[in-house]
Amino acid sequence: MHLPSYSIGSKVYDKIPEICEPYGTKVIAIGGHKAINAAKDKIIKACEKSNLEILDFIWYGGNATRENIERLKNMKTVQMADMIFAVGGGKSMDTCKALADMLKKPVFTFPTIASNCAPVTALCILYGKDKVEFYDAQKPAIHCFIDTKIISNAPIKYLRAGIGDALSKQYEVCFNTRGRILNHTNNLGVQIAKDCSERLLQYGVKALDDAQKNIVSDEFIQTVLTIIVNTGLVSVLVNLNYNSSLAHSLYLASVKIPDCKGHMHGEIVSLGVLLLLLVDKQLIQAEKVYDFNQKLDLPTSLMDLGIKDVKQIIDLILQDKYLSFAPYNITKEMIKEAIDILETLKHKKTF
Repeated sequence: MHLPSYSIGSKVYDKIPEICEPYGTKVIAIGGHKAINAAKDKIIKACEKSNLEILDFIWYGGNATRENIERLKNMKTVQMADMIFAVGGGKSMDTCKALADMLKKPVFTFPTIASNCAPVTALCILYGKDKVEFYDAQKPAIHCFIDTKIISNAPIKYLRAGIGDALSKQYEVCFNTRGRILNHTNNLGVQIAKDCSERLLQYGVKALDDAQKNIVSDEFIQTVLTIIVNTGLVSVLVNLNYNSSLAHSLYLASVKIPDCKGHMHGEIVSLGVLLLLLVDKQLIQAEKVYDFNQKLDLPTSLMDLGIKDVKQIIDLILQDKYLSFAPYNITKEMIKEAIDILETLKHKKTF
């Protein structure tokens, strides 16, 4: 079991030399255009008085796809590098992690937004035409450098989506492992998962408000750590069969619906959390999450995502193979009932 390490703060990039130098001298930094602009100067300054040589900062390609990974694999600077610095959000992280895994190179992550756990987990989500592929790297990143100042300056929509995505971890993992006898590694992951949703419900609203004011408060830090580290560790520790359930089934279904293209991963997953809680008759938790989603302007019904064909989305949800690991059989009728409840609440404005 390979666990990542991490550091958090406004000066964590100062630690780059001592953490990264044992792995070589030549660095290739890969990420999104905006992400590189946000982190480049800090990374360069941190490496100036070290043995690290940054060969280049290059664009990851705009999406986490096999095609972009192959393009990067064939670049001379990538081949020359001893290590990869992954800079940006989830798709650039997943591109770099899969690339590093294929090339057997160490990867270090530099998240510039807190939108998911990609900087810490070994799992990579790769996209094709109307399909999603789960690529499980052999190891997660060696170290994750979480610069709180850079993340607090990022557009607020990413933190909102990150909260929505992380909200699912506790509910999905505890749901899929219910009644199972778990080995030590899986059980450790479940214990960490049990702290995810409650921590977000406690700190998330204040964290989002502070981020809008570019304030790095304790609530902001607690929320960022939950999104990136807590959920990332769970993903590393817990078997993939237990890591994803109905909340992510909605997301995987939504990528096949054009009307959802404008919505972020975490936004869609946050609605999936409500579906899961209602299907499982966890009504007290469902009420908490519904109220929380409203406060954060996260979706509370299919209408919010522009989904009109209820039958189509249910059929697509049920195609997700990970639903087979639920503690009982999830039926069309169960999902339809949960959707109807949310649509009714949308008009009533109260739970």
